[in-house]
Order: sequence, then structure tokens, then C-alpha cells
Amino acid sequence: MIKHTQVRHLSIGIERDRDAVYAFASRPENLPQWASGVGTGITRKGDHWELDTEHGKFRLDFEPQNKLGVMDHTVTLGDGSQVYVPMRALANGAGTEVVITLYRQPEMDDAAFEKDAKTISGDLAALKKVLEKK
Repeated sequence: MIKHTQVRHLSIGIERDRDAVYAFASRPENLPQWASGVGTGITRKGDHWELDTEHGKFRLDFEPQNKLGVMDHTVTLGDGSQVYVPMRALANGAGTEVVITLYRQPEMDDAAFEKDAKTISGDLAALKKVLEKK
């Protein structure tokens, strides 16, 4: 297993209870509503999902549904390399804190790492917007 040299925890508070946030965010078919990296579509393929992106088809494996708010997922890129993305929905009073951990990948330079962090922050803001409208 790779030890990543740089890790960043990105989070956002959402004014919805944790169960509602988890019920929505843990369903891969909802990703196109808030996650910019999904691309043009997501399709269920047996025990995993496939993403159509500008970089080709990617495989997406989500943790099974659980009561702990764990939404970890692994993205398998076109070249077979994998990116593990820890994600949690944590109760915070009547609201929820959603946390995504970004690991700097070995081939990433500083600019690419910052770009990924900015993208994830934007995705979290989009998730908040979608869920606070419901």
C-alpha cells in the first residue's frame, strides 16, 4: 500500500440531518447532480459502477450501505491505477459535516494537488446546495 506524502481533509457543513445526507450522497447514481468529475454519465455494471469521463471509462466501487456514514470509494482509472477516496457523513447537531480525504498521488505536482483540492471543495459546495434545497 502506498504511503501518501500529503493528505488534505476537505469538509463542508450541511443543514440536513446525517441520515438524509447519507441517503443521498451514498448513492452513486446521484453523483452527476453534484460531483463534477463524473463526466457524462454513470452506469451500474454488476457489483460496481462505470463513469464516462473526458479521460475515458473509469470504474467506481463504493462501500456497501452502512449505518456509520462511510462512503469510501475507489476509482479505477483507464490505466488500471486506483485512487482511494475516504468519505464520511458525520452528525453535527441537527446538521451534517461531510468530509473527503484527498491523498496526493505519487505523480501529482503541487499544481495538480491544489487543482484536485479546489475541485473537491467545489463538489462539496454543490452537494450542500443540492441537499439544502430538498
